Amino acid sequence: MARQLRIEYPGALYHVMARGDRREQIVRDENDRYSLIEILGEACGKTGWLVHAWVLMDNHYHAVIETPQGNLVAGMRWFQNTYTRRFNTRHQLWGHLFGGRYKAVLVEGVELGNGEYLSNLIDYVHLNPVRAGLIELQAKQSLSEYRWSSLASGYLVAARKRAKWMKTDEGFGIVGIKDTVSGRREYLDRIEAKGLEEKGAPNQPENQSLQSTLVRGWYWGTEQFKEALLSRANRKAVKRNRNYQTSQMGRDHAQEEAEKLVRIGLKKYKLKEEALEGLPGSDERKVAIAESIHRNTTVSQGWIAERLRMKSAANVSQQLGRSRRPERASVR
Repeated sequence: MARQLRIEYPGALYHVMARGDRREQIVRDENDRYSLIEILGEACGKTGWLVHAWVLMDNHYHAVIETPQGNLVAGMRWFQNTYTRRFNTRHQLWGHLFGGRYKAVLVEGVELGNGEYLSNLIDYVHLNPVRAGLIELQAKQSLSEYRWSSLASGYLVAARKRAKWMKTDEGFGIVGIKDTVSGRREYLDRIEAKGLEEKGAPNQPENQSLQSTLVRGWYWGTEQFKEALLSRANRKAVKRNRNYQTSQMGRDHAQEEAEKLVRIGLKKYKLKEEALEGLPGSDERKVAIAESIHRNTTVSQGWIAERLRMKSAANVSQQLGRSRRPERASVR
């Protein structure tokens, strides 16, 4: 079977979903849940992602992710690998946590139409606890009671309490609701009414089912949107084995950002490029630059080791671990 189409470009919007290996749990307790959302925030900080909606269930998650820098693949690699590593360390496990490739369906935003597809997708994500039977709307339970979604922690709280990476303006704006105390209450009433009416099933504009799209498709939008994506893919990707392979845009952007931080660090510590070769891998200035690169980009520790002459990825990992006890100064 052909691998799912991956198209990356600045401003792309995706419905991302991943399940646990063999549909097993990806979170075992509240600490795991907090950890996954914290790491999603770290990924957003590294990549510049904006999240329009997310929900975390026991054995899978959904997220609607906008990529201003066209770097979904690099960011997802870091996000899922980092969470898996921390999960395994915490529970003294090893091996895969997620089953197969994550699904990433390109989504039509407001640029081509009225945002109907994006709005229905946000509703679909937030109604997951209803479909799973965790919230019984008919029993007068409220979706606001489910803590592990962007509805409770994003759309229903004041803007100052939201994560910096949460983007709610389009979610509110498409349905004509203001981001005020009364507007947020109206937003909750609207989605709960939709859940009661549709039993969690999203609207299907142009007879395109989101559920079937998530399983078999690669885009969620109009034919005009599809044609625009195919045109973009033809320009930027190489066709091989009847499928498109994405360019290196996301990875290249991460390396460009990392190079900027190297230059900033060298200037800050009054070091010349050639001085890196003679300094030990544990040099505090090198470690401070490495820390900033690691925190703000998705480049690998192997890349950092080679660029800063720090011997190996294992040494970078060791030095970064030490640098957080106590916290060292960083470039930024």
